[in-house]
Amino acid sequence: MTALRVLTVDDSRTILAMLHHTLSNAGFEVLQAEDGKQGLDLLKTQDFDVIITDINMPVMDGIEFIRHVRATGQHQSLPILILTTETSQDKRDQGKAAGGTGWIVKPFDPEKLISVIHRVVH
Repeated sequence: MTALRVLTVDDSRTILAMLHHTLSNAGFEVLQAEDGKQGLDLLKTQDFDVIITDINMPVMDGIEFIRHVRATGQHQSLPILILTTETSQDKRDQGKAAGGTGWIVKPFDPEKLISVIHRVVH
């Protein structure tokens, strides 16, 4: 069986490292971007089973990134999980309106994150 491919987008190298460690150990193939623009560049040349993105990032934030992903017809059904420190209902509503599939608050529980990924992909 082919490993699920995950794109993680976050400007925090610590979070990227934690995600890479958690997801790689769970058998996922992980590619990473430090902002929404880098994430979009990877999406042009790579296929993914799920995206995990932060909201607060330089260059292109997570909400704008999700809007761009959803604007291209080929990624309408691609699950996008928002992993953020944001807890406000307003931000959650913005994320959902942009096309986010789920919301996970940092710090994340590795087992719960893996469970959510399996749930949204299958």
